[in-house]
Amino acid sequence: MRGLILGLTGLVAGLVALDAPADVYISSDGKGGFVLSNVHRPGRHYDRVISEAGSAGAPANAQLVTGRPYADVVAAAALASDVPQALLHALIKAESGYNPKARSAKGAAGLMQLMPDTAKEMGVKDVLDPEANVRGGARYLKRMLTLFDNDITLAVAAYNAGPDAVLSRGRVVPPFAETQRYVPTVLREYRLLRGLAEDSPL
Repeated sequence: MRGLILGLTGLVAGLVALDAPADVYISSDGKGGFVLSNVHRPGRHYDRVISEAGSAGAPANAQLVTGRPYADVVAAAALASDVPQALLHALIKAESGYNPKARSAKGAAGLMQLMPDTAKEMGVKDVLDPEANVRGGARYLKRMLTLFDNDITLAVAAYNAGPDAVLSRGRVVPPFAETQRYVPTVLREYRLLRGLAEDSPL
């Protein structure tokens, strides 16, 4: 799979170099393969890898995402769990700054700073292994997105503070100082990687 993703990355990079005059999306076909398309079909999750706006001077998100550390690891985990690559990258940057050996005082570890109980629940045996960590983090993010009806703001808040902290307050971002800083930071990075304005709806 790693080789296939790298091949697709090369294909997308080639399209970017040609200044393709349309959006290009990537999705999983449900059978372990990938689909590149300029049509966003209903009922299927897509990550936009080339933006038409990129040819007009805005940064192409393909270059922003594929140029990040662990881009192939993130791409594979995003497809496997059906979550946006850009959101995984935004979380990783906020959580660990792309340091696979990062540890917090509370016991969170790895690229996506998985807590021991979360890592165990997500089937991650070695939290310091980048691929295992990101796969587990992506699965957990998918759970949060499902729990909060794909509300990215609440899912990100729950990733940081825990789902109970969000649910117990009536599905709002908890008033914790750390979470209040964390959520805008992640969403700002997510919009940047998608080539969106800072105030664009998610």
